[in-house]
Amino acid sequence: MDALTINFAPILQITDEQFFQLCQINELIRFERNANGTLLLMPLVGGLTSNRNANLTAQLGVWNRNESLGIAFGSSVGFILPNGAVRSPNASWLKRERWDSLTQEQKERFPPVCPDFVVELRSAPDSLIRLQNKMQEYQDNGARLSWLIDLETRQVEIYRSARDVEVLQSPASLSGEDILSEFVLNLENIW
Repeated sequence: MDALTINFAPILQITDEQFFQLCQINELIRFERNANGTLLLMPLVGGLTSNRNANLTAQLGVWNRNESLGIAFGSSVGFILPNGAVRSPNASWLKRERWDSLTQEQKERFPPVCPDFVVELRSAPDSLIRLQNKMQEYQDNGARLSWLIDLETRQVEIYRSARDVEVLQSPASLSGEDILSEFVLNLENIW
């Protein structure tokens, strides 16, 4: 099952603070918010997808700890993008200078910034088109490198600033290129 969309407009417009509070009091529900204010209720994932996501996040976290170039995030953070959407990628990374420019309150809530690097995993119930649109939204809001890893087809779509999407079939690894210097994601335990 893909995400369920709820539209309160024009009756109710939910502010960033109200959306944050809604997420806090409904901690077992995963929400995202579209730029137009509609809410998405994201289904929980199965054990296999969660394990793959943990592997991906662990690899990113270990690299980041060793390099100390930025801040790595797991799937439970929400970012307020410049277009007003609130997105929660499976894994993401933000340059340290950009993180350090945020206030303490912004860091403790949903950071109002688009990550420099984003990863989304697609499992069987996810809509490919919805995720491709989400990846384009990250690019349009400032992401420099994004990977859409399709667990079903073993295909990876690579999104880069001002470039066409590159599609790879069953790669063994992915390079963080010049965005994540020397980071290589080993896909062996993710496929």
